[in-house]
Amino acid sequence: QVQLVESGGGSVQAGGSLRLSCASYGLTYNVDTMGWFRQAPGKEREGVAAIYTAGGTTNYADSVKGRFTISQDNAANSLYLQMNSLKPEDTAMYYCAASTRRWAGLARGQYNYWGQGTQVTVSS
Repeated sequence: QVQLVESGGGSVQAGGSLRLSCASYGLTYNVDTMGWFRQAPGKEREGVAAIYTAGGTTNYADSVKGRFTISQDNAANSLYLQMNSLKPEDTAMYYCAASTRRWAGLARGQYNYWGQGTQVTVSS
């Protein structure tokens, strides 16, 4: 059974940093893309960053480019999101996701597996 478990969320002041982690269990070899998504209250879930597991190619939402970095440790079955220069508008529940479809990128509907989320709150 596939399980994705996020950690590392919390409360931080604007300009601060957080590092999210996602531990994966039971994922098969055919996972093509891993991603981070977020959902703020009253808004749709949106893609934040994605990484192609085989080659390491990355993709970011324009709103986080230059501030967030996605990375993976395949040996540890882990995915990370380093978030710097956080802004109040980054406040959301952040979700880790995995896709077996080729290069899902930031397309929410292309992801098969989802974690339960970790809350990030940025105060001004």
